Amino acid sequence: MADALTITDLVKQFGGLTATDHLSLSVDEGEVHAVIGPNGAGKTTLIGQLTGEITPNSGSIRFAGREITGLPVHRRSMLGLARSFQITNVLADFSAKANVALAVQAHQGHSFRFLRKAANDPRLVDPALEYLAIVGLDNRAEVAAANLSHGEQRQLELAMALATQPSMLLLDEPMAGMGPEDSARMVDILKRLKGDLTILLVEHDMDAVFALADRITVLVYGRAIATGTPDAIRSDPEVRAAYLGEETADA
Repeated sequence: MADALTITDLVKQFGGLTATDHLSLSVDEGEVHAVIGPNGAGKTTLIGQLTGEITPNSGSIRFAGREITGLPVHRRSMLGLARSFQITNVLADFSAKANVALAVQAHQGHSFRFLRKAANDPRLVDPALEYLAIVGLDNRAEVAAANLSHGEQRQLELAMALATQPSMLLLDEPMAGMGPEDSARMVDILKRLKGDLTILLVEHDMDAVFALADRITVLVYGRAIATGTPDAIRSDPEVRAAYLGEETADA
């Protein structure tokens, strides 16, 4: 199976802190690859480097066979990388439908001068409704994002990411702040996307990780101490000592 993403010897330092320490890993096309680790492991810093928001000190990032280490955020997005954030990133005063329509508009390269009109343009609205249906929000299309529950806002953000027609999703704690019911709903949505998209998942909810991941990489202080199947990771003594045996929150 071909690699969708290949990271080679990646290093990122902030002053005297090494957040990414000569990290190498690969993500296969169509797989869900989870990245887990304790506080300060460098998971979100890694995602920032993959999207282009953080520039590594050294190393290489290849996506779909292309070197992207020096590309800006928008170029990576156009190549098929999409990110969701730890903190919900939606336009609160706009309806769910309008939020996704604007994401469709952005992907098509149109101007943002007429934000309100996007919600009435069938070229934008029709695909927006399709993406809302994928994440289970088709019956909430006219509701303002501010009036959606936290779980629904995360579903909306996922619909907005899908509207950019990515081949790979970078998901930074999609279950953050969710209760068990919302988390289970998000797991079901992501299961339906498995195989159609490549997914790199950073998540602290271990039940979700083990339910979704084909492979898991464990980061500790910016280094990958193990990569393997969920069963292999669950039984790895070094991993259990470093992370799984501790009641730590993710960061």
